[in-house]
Amino acid sequence: MNRFTDQHLTEALKQGDATAFKELVETFRDMVYNTALGIIQHEADAEDVAQEVFVQVYQSIGTFRGEAKLSTWLYRIAVTKALDHVKKQHRKKRWAVVYSLFGEQQETVAAAADFHHPGVLLDNKERAAVLFKALEQLPDRQKAVFVLHKLEGLPAKEIGEVMQMSQATIEGLLHRARNNLRKLLEKYYRNEQE
Repeated sequence: MNRFTDQHLTEALKQGDATAFKELVETFRDMVYNTALGIIQHEADAEDVAQEVFVQVYQSIGTFRGEAKLSTWLYRIAVTKALDHVKKQHRKKRWAVVYSLFGEQQETVAAAADFHHPGVLLDNKERAAVLFKALEQLPDRQKAVFVLHKLEGLPAKEIGEVMQMSQATIEGLLHRARNNLRKLLEKYYRNEQE
């Protein structure tokens, strides 16, 4: 079980305590991975991003001032790295078209694969796949806020701390995300029935 409180864990990490770092990874691994997976929607890439998060934490723990909870700081890093990864993948896809015009082969960019998010029950897997496909089309901030709220179960106030935005801004983003998802899902199901 956790032998460190948030403050003690932070102090031990700043001292370079290997046991504290192991505790950090074991305690927050699933949270960081699930957050990345919800945004990236590709298991291997989410694992890579989760590892990058812990590497960054290890390298920059000295800058953590403790003004927010350690978990909030980890969520912030995970969301930032996951959104950066998504942007990088979109750039690769756009440039792949240009390179293909010249017959050059670039590394293949994986499309959103069929994956299973740990927060989704197996009997809901088909509906979840449709939802994740729609989620992929949302603007980045809406996607991140929706994932943190619906998949990670964070309240708007804590999401505001993670995203460094006001609670009202978060609630607005959640509202827009729900509306956009509703429109995308209605369109999807309307097309399915035709």
